[in-house]
Amino acid sequence: MFAKIALTLSLLVAAPALCAAHEFKAGDLTIGHPWSRATPGGAKVGGGYLTITNNGSAPDRLISATAAVADHVELHEMATKDGVMTMRAMPKGVPVEPGKTVAFVPGGYHLMLMGLKAPLKEGDRIKAELTFEKTGKVEVTINVEGMGAQHPAPGGADHDMHDHKM
Repeated sequence: MFAKIALTLSLLVAAPALCAAHEFKAGDLTIGHPWSRATPGGAKVGGGYLTITNNGSAPDRLISATAAVADHVELHEMATKDGVMTMRAMPKGVPVEPGKTVAFVPGGYHLMLMGLKAPLKEGDRIKAELTFEKTGKVEVTINVEGMGAQHPAPGGADHDMHDHKM
């Protein structure tokens, strides 16, 4: 009984550290919790989601991304206006203003993984590279979660404790 309690307590103490470890820092930027959803067999596109926080005093801009699992990656934005959802490429990139966080989430900004070489499977870890106008290249790992995975907005009550497979 004592062993079960000790194990449970150690997992509870370690879990926040494991989740928090899924962020990447480069210069004044923090890239938080990159993730994707699993895709069905035959799918040729997938989405990538994350947050980018600019802790500095100068603006930066995400200008491109690459991932080994895709032929190419595009920066996209989805928006709903007058009940109509649209998606558009962001060829000039996505600005990240000083002191702000930009969230790449389903239904908003996202990385569009185009020409998938194989389906994304839950539990996979995808190596990707983000390129910023000022900060330069930043290597990240995107965790692939279940097909219906959802994440709260940055700053949400359970933002740091979600279902990434660590």
